[in-house]
Amino acid sequence: MKQIEVQIMGQSYLLGCPEGGEPQLREAVERVDAAMCKIRDAGKVKARDRIAVLASLNLAFDLVQREAAPAPAPPPAPAAAAAGSAEDDARAAQLVQRLDQALAGDGHLL
Repeated sequence: MKQIEVQIMGQSYLLGCPEGGEPQLREAVERVDAAMCKIRDAGKVKARDRIAVLASLNLAFDLVQREAAPAPAPPPAPAAAAAGSAEDDARAAQLVQRLDQALAGDGHLL
């Protein structure tokens, strides 16, 4: 497994990344960083762990809303494409869980 270093809210994290998954992981990091910075910049919450929890909840809520929203009927997709979407959601949830663990520990998401 490849390791990449990323920055979230100005702090470095060393992440394990499956082969070929770096673009998706970097996009996830950008979303988490943006969500956390938005909460921090609002000035109401100062503690990193609380910011991380709120950002995680906001991102998860967005996922739940997107899944619950009636989608227009797309053309029939291959089974592999449908499985990829659920897999992406599971990876995002796992990344959020690892971020929470890292904020409570040494800052490494391995």
